[in-house]
Amino acid sequence: MRAIVIMGVSGCGKSTVAEAICQRTGAHLIEGDAFHPPENIRKMSNGIPLTDADRQGWLERLAQESIHQLRLSERVVLTCSALKRRYRETLRGTVPDLGFVFLALTPEQAADRVAHRSGHFMPASLIESQFRDLEPPSDEPSVLTMDATQLVDAITDEVIAWWP
Repeated sequence: MRAIVIMGVSGCGKSTVAEAICQRTGAHLIEGDAFHPPENIRKMSNGIPLTDADRQGWLERLAQESIHQLRLSERVVLTCSALKRRYRETLRGTVPDLGFVFLALTPEQAADRVAHRSGHFMPASLIESQFRDLEPPSDEPSVLTMDATQLVDAITDEVIAWWP
């Protein structure tokens, strides 16, 4: 497993955890939000949930970028909500031996976190739609589920211990 996805709903801490893992392991970070097309960002900024069709091209771009970076780097950490199993399968279909770290938290915790962050296009009003789409990755290969309310260092320690 040379690549992992830090996944979960908005506000779960994907970027923060991924950055901590990369700092400690030297892995290359791919920030999934940076690959959204302008139309997706416009929709989310206006409180419009993305559809499967909106996400498909984005997921394909993330998969291709992961493969590209794996050619250049020993390890890759990708941040991506990966809410549905089919989204994870899109990534798995391109990236061999891909692992997932699911940062789990409640809708209330996610809404509180998103309401108190600045500089991000995702409004708290979309948290409900993210939980509606969420299919937790139970009974899937190479998945580590973590309580997203733990300290970042504790999550990072456990992910690094799990990631061979």
